Amino acid sequence: MHPGAKISQGKSKGQQRIQSQNDYLRQWLPRQESYLHHLLDREAPPEDRRCIVCEQDGVYKCQDCLGEPLYCTGCCRSQHHHNPFHWISQWNGQFFEQSCLAQAGLVIHLGHDGKQCPALADRWDLFKGDEHEDQLEPEDLPFVSGPEFQPKENTMVIIDKSGVHRLEIRCCDCPNALSPDIQMFQHGFFPASFNRPKTAFTFRVLDDFLLDNLECGTSAMNYYSKLRRMTSSMFPHLVPDRYRELMRVARQWRQLKTMKWHGFGHRSDIPSTGELALFCPACPQPGINVLVAGDESLDDWKYTRSFVMDGNFKAEHLHPIKPFDEVWLSNGLGFMVGKDRYKMHPAEAADMVEKSSCNNHWAVNQVNAARHKLESTGIGGVACARHGCFVPHSMVDFQKGERQMNMDYALCEAARHNMEGISRAVTFYDINCQYNKHFRARVDASRFLEMTQDLTIIPGIGLWHVHGHQDSCYVRYASNFIDGIGRIDGEIMETLWARLNLISPAARGMSSPHRQECLDYQMNDSNFCKMIRMKRTLCRKYKLAMNGITESGKAFDRLDEAAPTHLKTEWSARERRAQSSRLNDPEAMDEYEINIKKGESTSIVSIDGSARNAAPSRRSVATWISTGLAIEEAQIALLIEVRRMGKRSTETQRLDIARQQDRLQGQIDGFTQSALTHLGEGFDADDNPDDLNVDILDDLDDDLADFSKTSDAWTNSPELTVIPLPSNLGVDRCRHCMAEDLIPLEMSLREGQANDTLHNLRIHLCNKAVLFRTAVRQAKSQALKTRAWSQVTSVQQAVSLHASIYTKTRKQMMKLEPGQDQLQKFKPLLREQLKISTAVGDPNARGQRNESLAWFWSVEVDLGGPDQSWNEEFYRVHWLRAKALRDRWKEEMTLVQLEMGWTCHYFSWRATQWGDRMRESLEKRLPGHACYSGRQSQMYSLLAQDAQAAFQDLQSVSIETGDE
Repeated sequence: MHPGAKISQGKSKGQQRIQSQNDYLRQWLPRQESYLHHLLDREAPPEDRRCIVCEQDGVYKCQDCLGEPLYCTGCCRSQHHHNPFHWISQWNGQFFEQSCLAQAGLVIHLGHDGKQCPALADRWDLFKGDEHEDQLEPEDLPFVSGPEFQPKENTMVIIDKSGVHRLEIRCCDCPNALSPDIQMFQHGFFPASFNRPKTAFTFRVLDDFLLDNLECGTSAMNYYSKLRRMTSSMFPHLVPDRYRELMRVARQWRQLKTMKWHGFGHRSDIPSTGELALFCPACPQPGINVLVAGDESLDDWKYTRSFVMDGNFKAEHLHPIKPFDEVWLSNGLGFMVGKDRYKMHPAEAADMVEKSSCNNHWAVNQVNAARHKLESTGIGGVACARHGCFVPHSMVDFQKGERQMNMDYALCEAARHNMEGISRAVTFYDINCQYNKHFRARVDASRFLEMTQDLTIIPGIGLWHVHGHQDSCYVRYASNFIDGIGRIDGEIMETLWARLNLISPAARGMSSPHRQECLDYQMNDSNFCKMIRMKRTLCRKYKLAMNGITESGKAFDRLDEAAPTHLKTEWSARERRAQSSRLNDPEAMDEYEINIKKGESTSIVSIDGSARNAAPSRRSVATWISTGLAIEEAQIALLIEVRRMGKRSTETQRLDIARQQDRLQGQIDGFTQSALTHLGEGFDADDNPDDLNVDILDDLDDDLADFSKTSDAWTNSPELTVIPLPSNLGVDRCRHCMAEDLIPLEMSLREGQANDTLHNLRIHLCNKAVLFRTAVRQAKSQALKTRAWSQVTSVQQAVSLHASIYTKTRKQMMKLEPGQDQLQKFKPLLREQLKISTAVGDPNARGQRNESLAWFWSVEVDLGGPDQSWNEEFYRVHWLRAKALRDRWKEEMTLVQLEMGWTCHYFSWRATQWGDRMRESLEKRLPGHACYSGRQSQMYSLLAQDAQAAFQDLQSVSIETGDE
């Protein structure tokens, strides 16, 4: 239960409810006045105003001690020897005014357990230091005098998380005493200088600043501004300005902590590239968390390393003011690559600009986008695709845009990190369809790029970005169709940039070394958080895999049971060929797409019909009938538009309808005059057959008033005129007019018209499904949703038009006495069959069903073979995609179980490593080193035990559930 929510008491069990935060606010409102009264009471001293220690007259109130007790001057000093950074207030007879412990005479003694050094001589003159003095303008000085603006002589500026203090510090003066800066460091102070320090930062404030910078993105300027306000609310600008010192000392502190965390206080060697960085505990790392035994090989698909690559253009960097005067503390030791070697790579690499064979992607088009004020336009790099951990020494700066040469360097460095023996890697990159084409050639041509030839790189594109590519890229690069990688979306890098972007604005103007250290520290913390939460991540993945296997297995079994054995054998063979050929020929993966071609259309039938079915003297009759069919379609389109508009039309809409009617009427007049030529003397153009009757199928969920019956204003309109086609005249009358040979000709043309209409219907239904998947569901704002639904409405209107045309076409065919084959082939079209289904819209979705495909998906489709049909082709693709989904979930379960073991092995390996360091430190008589090693060893041991217990418990519960 959430800590802020409780169940109301006093109610029956059935009426219990959880109290919300607003309930607590309502309960507090009647108490508000009482709380305010007691808050003001705290401003006054107790009536007796006694010191709580010696019961003498109390003059100082400590705001940071529990209960804000009163002290006399002597007790205030003695009680704060070990709490020198508390804020105190002094009673002036009327109220408590701000004071400080220096005014109470507090002195910090270093050495001798906090007591004064017995040596009388002061060998260290700390207060004639080499640090600058604060320069204040006359107008900044206050016209009042108070303790906070009158620091005692010989005091130092000490910055703590509680504020900026001025206190006197006395070092040990014994002959064997250490230098003042080391004495201060031993007592938890980091001096700002080392010869005669006048400013020091407590370890607490440095840790607090680094944590604020990690979690909140707080800059050094904002953090120090907060400390100044905590020190003096009225005159914060008079508080000593140590902002620059904070930035510099924080860099030193960050470097020390990083070296300490990675064990370099226990080693005599210096760190090499990437050694000051954590990596993923769940990715396979031979020699660390993977121990291959027996006949097992690292060539197995289970040991595939998955990478995701991306660029971030928010991490800009301005040109440094003094690049010649920069000091590098960890150049290339963390996640950012070493500057010297990397700078030489783009200087020598050929900048190839090739025309994209896919869509015009932003990352491709911006490769040469340079900004003169920026040294770096952004950063790019590599992370593990399954768990989202940055890969050490694989982050690079962009000199211009996101060029291939930059990402080549990042990928080659990532492929060198703990991958000895691994021969297979999958890379996900937004533009991998272009990037991967000549990757090996670029590596071979550069002396700064190294990648073993034994490593097979399989390209992929994230499931979000792949929909911005051409349709063919989906089956060729989407993770759903890559063997051996489980369930990966390939988009996890986008979530990692979000945390990094917290510090990007502050890092924009830093020096190059300082920026690199900040980015390294942020990425290392991101990996650390991923590491300590890996147990929860893998448990969630395990549960998802259990459900995924069940659901995808049921969906595949339904399709598999209905498919003939010989077809399944053929489909499996085609799948294996596609997977084995994907690296050399990505087009082989088109096996997962529907290979369709529309049937014979009206125009083809018309050409053939005028040559075969009509007499030589009347060859233009096929063209005449085709014209009639086109007029009929125009009538239906206009009629739908009129009915949709209804009585609520505007003047502009009515004018547009009138123009269309005039144009249509002219076509009808010309067609009717031509009928005298083709139908013979027995035809009378003045005959008055029944009005045109069209069944309009419309799937829109609009108000029924929008589709009201045609108003009186549209009566006797051309869209309701029946044109003299043979099907309207009837078979008997055609025979009477000696035009009997026109009946089979119109029937052939009607079949072509039905084929055209059904083909267009299928296209628009698929288009509607794609819009739902890529536009409606992905819309993140109301504006995008409105635009997406407008597109859906437009496509739905096209569906309604073609459905109505088919209904009219089939009705006319029935008048021409069709044969049994034609009746079986062209069935009635029902409204519910126009509803888009998951099977059509998203063939890779879980729980798909083949039976949702309506009859018209298998009508008149040429698949290149006499024994195949549209339905079989659809079934094949759905069977392959359902199998791919089931296989990915099975792989996911296998990988998650392996990753559980690898994670435990990684923690155990770390625990053993720190345990060995503890023993070595004890042998060298370094107790502090040994204690820290023991603490680190225990941390990793606890992580290993916690993860192992959780994984075993989860798997045992799953086994019991499966047995039931």
